[in-house]
Amino acid sequence: MIPKVFREVIDLGDGREISIETGKLAKQAHGSVVVQSGKCMLLCTVVSNYEQKNLGFLPLTVDYREKFAAAGRYPGGFFKREARPSDGEVLTMRLVDRVLRPLFPKDYQAETQVMIQLMSHDDDVMPEAMAGLAASAAIQLSDFPFECAISEARVGRVNGKFVINPTRAQLAESDIEMMIGASADSVMMVEGEMDEISEEEMADAIKFAHEAIKVQIAAQLRLAEAFGKKEVREYETAEVNEDLEKRIHDLTYDKCYAIAKKGTSKAERSNAFAEVKEEVKASFTEEEMEEFGHLVGGYYRQAEKAAVRDLTLNEGLRLDGRKTDEIRPIWCEVDYLPSTHGSAIFTRGETQALATVTLGTSRDANKIDMPSYEGEENFYLHYNFPPFCTGEARPIRGTSRREVGHGNLAQRALKGMIPADCPYTVRVVSEVLESNGSSSMATVCAGTMAMMDAGVQMKKPVSGIAMGLISDAESGKYAVLSDILGDEDHLGDMDFKVTGTADGITACQMDIKVKGLSYEILVNALKQAREGRLHILGKLTDTIATPNAEVKEHAPTMVTRRVPNEFIGALIGPGGKVIQEMQKETETTIVINEDPVTEEGIVEILGVGSKGIDAVMAKIDSILFKPEVGSAYEVKVIKMLDFGAVVEYQDAPGNEVLLHVSELAWERTENVTDVVNMGDVFDVKYLGTDPRTRKEKVSRKALLPKPEGFVERPPRNDKDRGRGRDDRRGGSRDNRDRKPRD
Repeated sequence: MIPKVFREVIDLGDGREISIETGKLAKQAHGSVVVQSGKCMLLCTVVSNYEQKNLGFLPLTVDYREKFAAAGRYPGGFFKREARPSDGEVLTMRLVDRVLRPLFPKDYQAETQVMIQLMSHDDDVMPEAMAGLAASAAIQLSDFPFECAISEARVGRVNGKFVINPTRAQLAESDIEMMIGASADSVMMVEGEMDEISEEEMADAIKFAHEAIKVQIAAQLRLAEAFGKKEVREYETAEVNEDLEKRIHDLTYDKCYAIAKKGTSKAERSNAFAEVKEEVKASFTEEEMEEFGHLVGGYYRQAEKAAVRDLTLNEGLRLDGRKTDEIRPIWCEVDYLPSTHGSAIFTRGETQALATVTLGTSRDANKIDMPSYEGEENFYLHYNFPPFCTGEARPIRGTSRREVGHGNLAQRALKGMIPADCPYTVRVVSEVLESNGSSSMATVCAGTMAMMDAGVQMKKPVSGIAMGLISDAESGKYAVLSDILGDEDHLGDMDFKVTGTADGITACQMDIKVKGLSYEILVNALKQAREGRLHILGKLTDTIATPNAEVKEHAPTMVTRRVPNEFIGALIGPGGKVIQEMQKETETTIVINEDPVTEEGIVEILGVGSKGIDAVMAKIDSILFKPEVGSAYEVKVIKMLDFGAVVEYQDAPGNEVLLHVSELAWERTENVTDVVNMGDVFDVKYLGTDPRTRKEKVSRKALLPKPEGFVERPPRNDKDRGRGRDDRRGGSRDNRDRKPRD
C-alpha cells in the first residue's frame, strides 16, 4: 500500500523551489520530513523519549551527516564507510542547535535527537542552508513541547543584490555570506563573514533573510495542519514555589547587588556569591531543606541574575566595575616563541590567547572531502580550549564542537585579509591560556599579530570584540555591554561577536535571547561594537604596525616558478628520481602543481636560507635551457670518447652534447686528445639539430679562423649516400648470378 504523502512548496522567487514532504519515509520517528531543492534531498527525523531525566539541562543532540552515496562517491580512507563527522558537518549541527535549544521549555529534560541526513546531492544546492528548515518542520509534526516554528536561510549579495540560499558559484562572487535563524517574529541567530561591510548593510541583510524565513515557516505550519497537528505531550513540569522564590529573593537580592557593585575579580566575586548562597541554605531548617532544598539553588541564581542586571540598567555599572562601553586592560607581545615561524600573545583582562603561525607549501593545505564539497584551504585556523584556562580539571576527549565552531569564526574573520598572491599555506593555532569572556575574539587579535610577525603580508589588521545586551521590556531600558565577561554572557539577552578592520565588518556571530529585538537596538549595538573594535585595533597596531617585510631567519622562504608543461617530466625524473635527489641535496621542499588554465607547471620551492633555493632554481634553469642556433656557448669537457668529447654547457649544468671529432679543428684530427682534454673549457657554436642523425650538433672549429690555404672536402653527393662499396665500383649485388637451391 502506497502511503499518503503530504507536501508543501516554497517559492524562492527566482525560479527555484524548496519542497517539504512527509508520510513516505521513517514513519516510526516522532516526526520526519524530506526537504528537497533541485536534486538535493535531506531526510530529517526527530525523536524524544517520554521519560524525563533529572539533569538540569536538555539532553538535545542535533546530528547532521552527509552520505557519500548522495554524490555518487566512495568515502576516503582505508575503511570505506562514513565515520566521525567532518568539521563542516559539526558546524552545521551547531547552527541548528543554537536556534532549536532555546525553544524547548527550560524544565523539559527528555533525551531528544534531531538527525538530518543528506541523501541526494545537487552541485547547485548547498544543503546546510536547509538543515534548520528540515529540523523545525519535523518537530512541527511531532508532539514535542516546542515554542514555535523556526527556519534558517543563507543570504548573499551579488552585484549589490541580496540572494537567498545562493549557489556555490554565486557565493564565490558575493561580498556577504550569512546564515540567519529566526522565528516568524524574532531573529534568533546570525553567523557569517563579510567583505568589510557597514553595520547598516549587515542589518539590511538580516532583514532580507528574515522575510524569506517567514515564508518557510508558513509552509511548515500548512504542512502540519494538513498532516494533522498532534497534541503536545504531557511531561513532568518543574515544581514551582512562589513563596520560597520570594523569600530567597528578599534574603539575597541586596547582598548580591552590593557584591556586584564592588567591581571585584572573578575569583573574589565567585567566592562572595558562594558565601551568600551558603547563608541562604543555613537560614532554612533541616526539615525545610529536606522538603524543598532542591529548589534553593535555582531560585538563588534567579535573584543573583536579577541583581546584576538591575545594577547595569540602573547605574550603568558592571560586575568588574567597568562602564558599559569600557574595554578591559590589554597587553600584547609578538615574537614570544623563538622557534615558531610567527607568534603573538594577546591578553585582555582575564582572557589570554597565544597564537602561532606555520608556513608551508600547497602540500600542507587543509583537504576538505565532503559529499557536498571537495576543495583545499590554504589558510586555516585551529582553536584549542584546555580545561586549565578556566581553572578546571576534566577529561580531554578530542576536539569539542565548541572548539571547532570558535576556530571557524576566527578563521572566517581573518581569511579575507590574506592576499590572493600569498605563496604560502598558512596555519594559525590559538592556544587559549586564560578565559573569562570571548577567547574566540582574543584568537582573532592574537592571530592577526602572529601572522604579521611571521611576515604574512596581510591586507589590513583585524580585531574582534564580544558584546552583550541587557534589556527590560517593561521599562524600555537597555544597555549594550562592550567586551563582556563570561558571567555577562550567561545573564544577558544577546551576546554577539563582531570582527573587522578599520573599514568594516569581516565576520560576526550572534545569539539573540529576547523576542522582537528592534533593528534600531541591533544597529546601535553594532556601532558600539565598532568603537570597541577600533580601540582594540589600536592596541594591536601599537604592538606591531605592519607585517614584517621578510620571514624569520629560521622560517622557510617560498619561491614559485612557472615551467612549460613539456619540461615537467624532466624535472620530476623517472620515478621521481630527479626531484627527490634535488630535495635531498638542497634541503628544500619542492611541490609541482599544474595550472588548470595554461597547463603550465607551478613549481613551489620552500627552504630555509637562499643557498638551497638558488641551487634548485639553477637546476630548473638547466632543464629549461634551449641553445639558439648560431650562438656561442662556453662548455667544459666532461667525458672523452674515441670519436669526440662530451661537453657540458657552463650556463646550464647537466646539459650535455657531443662535440664530434670532425668539429674540433679545421685540420684533420687523428686523436681527440690532440686538441682537447678532460676539464678543458672553451667556446662552441650551436649548429642546431643534424637532419641526418637528429642529434644536436656543436662545433669548436666554427669559432676558429680557417688556416691559410685550407681547402674543404667537397660534400658527398646525395645520390652516393647509402650506396655500398660494390655499387661505387660498378658492381651490383642485385645482378649477381645466384644458383638456385637444390
